[in-house]
Amino acid sequence: MSVSDKASPSSLSVFFPAYNDSGTIASLVITALQAASRLTPNYEVIVVNDGSSDSTAQILDELARVYPHLKVVTHGSNRGYGGALRSGFATASKEVIFYTDGDAQYDPSEVELLWPLMAPGIDLVNGYKISRSDPWHRIIIGRVYHYTVKIMFGLHVRDVDCDFRLLRRSIFDRVRLEKNSGVICLEMMKKIQDAGFTIVEVPVHHYHRAHGQSQFFNFRRVIRTGIDVFKLWYALVVRQTHRQPAADGGDEAARRAAEQRVL
Repeated sequence: MSVSDKASPSSLSVFFPAYNDSGTIASLVITALQAASRLTPNYEVIVVNDGSSDSTAQILDELARVYPHLKVVTHGSNRGYGGALRSGFATASKEVIFYTDGDAQYDPSEVELLWPLMAPGIDLVNGYKISRSDPWHRIIIGRVYHYTVKIMFGLHVRDVDCDFRLLRRSIFDRVRLEKNSGVICLEMMKKIQDAGFTIVEVPVHHYHRAHGQSQFFNFRRVIRTGIDVFKLWYALVVRQTHRQPAADGGDEAARRAAEQRVL
């Protein structure tokens, strides 16, 4: 047994937020189950169905009957990307948590690249895109967003918006996520960095979207995201509310979890 094997975590939760991802979710779940089983015998795969209106729910029902390691969390209505992530983190029960998106622009089997780096003293292994496989306008908007928020929030990671992460579940004993929109990734990385957790980074592949359409890249959502980013900057950089003692020690994510239906 190698040193990296001895240092590896004992258990793994994998989860995907899914919204109208019927064209990709089955293959992602099966790939994740296979990859997780190669890393540890103590694993689970979770899909958060965030109010999908396509056949995502039916596909997940069938997968859950076939694969006992799969859990399905169902939102009765769409809560947004942040709401789906918060449900996934609240549901995950293992020592470390890996998540990526349900649209198959990342390969979940590449969690095997992150796993050996989750050694003692490392809290988060963050992926960064080797090359972004998106239309040119999305690449430009993505780069402007990346450099803008990196400067505004004083972030050190190479790719704050790469949703391919392996985290210790214990992080969320100290970090409380509140956002329901896509800026939750920015909120999460800022709070984790400011809490002093140790982060390492790994290059991962990014693929063209084969099914469906992005829920983010339209004018209204871009404007809304800009407003959300400014509000988050005011809260975390100007007021630094996350550094202040919480008035209510209760975990909002746990309360949300009680509202979910787990199949």
